[in-house]
Amino acid sequence: MSTIWKLLAFAACLYAAFTALIYFRQDSLIYYPDIAGRELATSPEQVGLAYEDVELRTEDDVRLHGWFVPSDNARGTLLFFHGNAGNISHRLDSIAIFNRMDLDVFIIDYRGYGQSEGKVSEAGTYLDAEAAWKYLVETRGIDPARIILFGRSLGASIAAWLASRHRPAALILESGFASVPSMGQRLYPLLPVKWLAKFSYDTRQYVSQIECPLLVIHGPDDEIIPYAEGREVFDAASVEKQFLEIRGGHNDGFIVSGDEYVDGLRQFIYGSLD
Repeated sequence: MSTIWKLLAFAACLYAAFTALIYFRQDSLIYYPDIAGRELATSPEQVGLAYEDVELRTEDDVRLHGWFVPSDNARGTLLFFHGNAGNISHRLDSIAIFNRMDLDVFIIDYRGYGQSEGKVSEAGTYLDAEAAWKYLVETRGIDPARIILFGRSLGASIAAWLASRHRPAALILESGFASVPSMGQRLYPLLPVKWLAKFSYDTRQYVSQIECPLLVIHGPDDEIIPYAEGREVFDAASVEKQFLEIRGGHNDGFIVSGDEYVDGLRQFIYGSLD
């Protein structure tokens, strides 16, 4: 066999091995529940916020843990779906921002995250979202017209899925992607990602089905989820919608953007709850 054919065969083997690695390691590429440990690093009380520990049971009987953080003069309730790394104790900065907007905040850890039981999966995260919605509407008796759904990063897709099944007051998607195959194709343009992907998280499809106002938040400097993904999500929606462009990276854009971020959120939220 000539040298060139040997090199081509070697390259083909490397390509096949890398493709197989991506296929079989998809779970670990998408979910990072242990990146900062499963233990809760802090609590709302340590930043001056009252809270209630909440335990939920999902439809498939998985126990979930969350926090309900009340506001003294609540205009409404924000249901918070966080990203794919860490747990609810790493979201206190965001919880405090929404609390200062006179919103009750309910945040849960997905199965396999924080103090929640079970093993995380795409179908499981949807069941977790449904359990959180039912807790607010059925257990606490909150009018869906007073509930804002908020999702960041992976949580944006989960929040969009929930909004496609119910009618909240509004939906806010921050630093989200159009779908897992879409993101995968951007990251690995030479791989047949469409055929390899075991996950969907089709945010673009979900927002095309919602009936509530939508705010999409994304920044051109996001180093993890490209800005173009956020624009695709925004373009897919046919409802009343707004786009808030922020500064900073994927994990600190809401902090770096400061008042610009907070004022944009407040204007949209208050308009949706009036």
